[in-house]
Amino acid sequence: MTARTTPRPPSDAPSPASAPAPTATPPLTPPPEDPSHGDPAPGPDFITPVDNVFVRSHLGGFPDIDAAAWTLTVEGLVERPLRLDLATLRAIPADQLTAVHECFGSPLRPETPTRAVTNIEWTGLPLAALLDRAGPLPTARHVLFEGADTGSFHGEDGLSYVKDLPLETARRDVFLAHGMNGEPLRVRHGYPLRAVVPRMFGTNSVKWLTRIVLTDERPEHMFTTTFYTRTLPGHDTPQPVRALDVNSKILSPDAEAELPYTGWAFRGRAWSTTEVVRLDLSFDGGPWEPATLDVPGGDPAWQGFSLRRALAPGRHTVRSRATDAAGRVQPPPGARNSVHEVRFTVGARTSRRPQRNTARR
Repeated sequence: MTARTTPRPPSDAPSPASAPAPTATPPLTPPPEDPSHGDPAPGPDFITPVDNVFVRSHLGGFPDIDAAAWTLTVEGLVERPLRLDLATLRAIPADQLTAVHECFGSPLRPETPTRAVTNIEWTGLPLAALLDRAGPLPTARHVLFEGADTGSFHGEDGLSYVKDLPLETARRDVFLAHGMNGEPLRVRHGYPLRAVVPRMFGTNSVKWLTRIVLTDERPEHMFTTTFYTRTLPGHDTPQPVRALDVNSKILSPDAEAELPYTGWAFRGRAWSTTEVVRLDLSFDGGPWEPATLDVPGGDPAWQGFSLRRALAPGRHTVRSRATDAAGRVQPPPGARNSVHEVRFTVGARTSRRPQRNTARR
């Protein structure tokens, strides 16, 4: 991680706390055509443009936060409770973290694949810096993260969005972000501060963060113990949805594209909790063929892959399958992280207007 100065706010972000600003941040709802309403393709870039990053809100919109009055508390089983405003947090030397960010999907349909995934450069500070100031007590075992958003979900009213992690995990992994891709967080992505938990599903990265509470037991809550659990291989009981699955996504060609008969560089991204060591492609149900896989850097980011192939004119399918350093392999169709499939057509020699190959490594 490297130090970084505070960047200029984007057009829809509130002004920094040190600058004149309205008394409150108006709620922001993306316009109907905004790509973040759905699951936009991550695009050809290694870092996903902010406008293409998906948006999720469980409790019906974005909270109305007064930046001048907002504070973050670190409380519970600590020696020195903290209350920090935005200016104080931004005064702490900033680090950067580039990490893949994947939505787990609906907690009501946990086995339905979404593959909503992006790769983001975060600016902020490690949670450990605040824990060192607060001094966890020996009885502290868990960390609760609470956002400012409130509302109803699945018939229960008056909820806030709460997630938890073991203290050791939170100290090691959690990053507190106030910037995203070189600009302050936008409201839709958690302004003024959000948690980022690399190598875990996005449900654990609480937006609009207001409270960090150290406890001796896990909190019983809609989003900690009722939903966002699943029974993993080797376990008899449901476990919290945390670690990412091994996964991949074909970015080029687009679904139903028409490709030239001269050949095509099939490209995409792969990711997991650890390094992806192999990426294979299969055409029309044929044997798996190894693709060229980018070497990962030091951050928990996704890895690019590519394989050039010429195919006969007509309809085709291509599937991608990732294998990680832990030996996990993407399963066949039917699982939430199953192999990814794209259908496309290869034109005849006289084909016109083939899709342009825009994906970059």
